Amino acid sequence: MSSGHREDAPRQVTLTSLAEMKSRGEPIVMVTAYDHPSARLADEVGVDLVLVGDSAANVVLGYTSTVPVTVAEMLMLTSAVRRGVHRGLVVADLPFGSYEASDEQAVRTAQRFIKKAGADAVKLERGGSSVDRARAIVAAGIAVVGHVGLTPQAATSLGGYRAQGRTADQAENLIRDALALQDAGCFAIVVEAVPADVTALLMPLLNCIMIGIGAGSAADGQVLVWHDLLGLGTGRVAKFVRRFADLQTETSRGLSAYVEAVRERKFPAAEHTYSIAAEELTELRHRLAQ
Repeated sequence: MSSGHREDAPRQVTLTSLAEMKSRGEPIVMVTAYDHPSARLADEVGVDLVLVGDSAANVVLGYTSTVPVTVAEMLMLTSAVRRGVHRGLVVADLPFGSYEASDEQAVRTAQRFIKKAGADAVKLERGGSSVDRARAIVAAGIAVVGHVGLTPQAATSLGGYRAQGRTADQAENLIRDALALQDAGCFAIVVEAVPADVTALLMPLLNCIMIGIGAGSAADGQVLVWHDLLGLGTGRVAKFVRRFADLQTETSRGLSAYVEAVRERKFPAAEHTYSIAAEELTELRHRLAQ
């Protein structure tokens, strides 16, 4: 008798299965998404990790940077993504100001994302004191992803949104931060906007998973923002973004067609409306006339 399990069904993603993918040299796919329908689609096509990034601040909430986004906003978005992901691993960004002050603050915030929003892991940025925060969160039994290179929460102190590790000093510091995060127990590290040659030097030094974004092809996997890779949104995109579709144009075309159809009273047509039985309509008119 069948148990309902299909041999060809995608496996549940776990920290163990991700480590096995790394050991086999099998590329790991991560996508940043912020809502239920996006998360559901990502999960259906086999994305391994869905990151609820604090880039939601810029991409979907209208802020000018990632800094203003709140824990409450990120919890709401993470919950929506969680409801859409059944196979992949959900990782939630800890927003700026929610973990830096102390280990206790970091653990409390991370626990909220696990307990209230259903995240499988949390992500924090930078080395330095963030290494201590990562170690404390891991000690509390929560999986952690680190993030080095271009860290948007610290973009101002880094001189803006620009590539990092382009000098020997910068690259050495970046590598030291990555190794420190690994030693703190991070199961994965995102490396953003870093020269490919630096990534290639870092890879053999890491036992944990490296996810690149603008860091070349040597990493264990890649991540892009949903709206960037699908061509949603306007304005300048980073050099490392490849648009795999142009949904902005298609969305604009569809909306324009809708506006035109409504203005010209071509929508709704008869096939888009509901009917009422003739005798019921007659009875209604009779009642209204009285």
